[in-house]
Amino acid sequence: MKPAELLNNIQDFGIANANPELVVKYARYFKEGYDAFGLNHVQVKEKVDEILALPGMTHELILETSLLLVKSPKYELPAVAIQLLLGVKKSWSAATFNTVEKWFSIGITNWAHTDYICGELMNLFFKKNIIEITTIEHWRTATNKFQRRAAVVSLIKPMKLSSDFDPYYEFIAPMMHDPAREVHQGLGWFLRETWKKQPEPTEVFLLRYKNTSPRLIFQYATEKMTPDRKAWFKKDAATPS
Repeated sequence: MKPAELLNNIQDFGIANANPELVVKYARYFKEGYDAFGLNHVQVKEKVDEILALPGMTHELILETSLLLVKSPKYELPAVAIQLLLGVKKSWSAATFNTVEKWFSIGITNWAHTDYICGELMNLFFKKNIIEITTIEHWRTATNKFQRRAAVVSLIKPMKLSSDFDPYYEFIAPMMHDPAREVHQGLGWFLRETWKKQPEPTEVFLLRYKNTSPRLIFQYATEKMTPDRKAWFKKDAATPS
């Protein structure tokens, strides 16, 4: 089977199982728009399992097909691409990462796909030593704001396995004045997670930016703090001694 044939097979499945009610249910979570068939998680998984079991299915074919899936405006198709890659994770290589990196320039346009890629694919790329933090340094200044979000969200799971957070603070520092709301949310989420593990160094880092960085970062980062603690990070608040 060729990539285009596989794409058509998946699209036909989506059309045949379309559920407009499910589309309406989830559309409210996507300010940038939500174009979907309305497939549920079970349907997507069953289709992915069916594809993985096809004769002649290879890692290379999945990589090629993923580029077509991610280009599709239909919400479920990039999710299928992600799950297909997870199905062949034993054969991942640098070429797998390079393909995922291309996705951001051709079709990753929402927070859900971004965070799914970060939590599942990127985490495994780090675990398998296919990439390291320096591999994605250029993501911090990517044109696609969701790739910039991925630069920081990709680090959440690896960070939790580390005892030295300094390289992570250094990595995200150039992003603390990014213009995109989605990046602010990602930064705040990451810093909330570092604060849970190492409050003091995270607070030191946050204090450096409290008067200059977007407030949404601090809204997320300080979410688990007590009201008195949160007050430290208000703009122009007195710096604790």
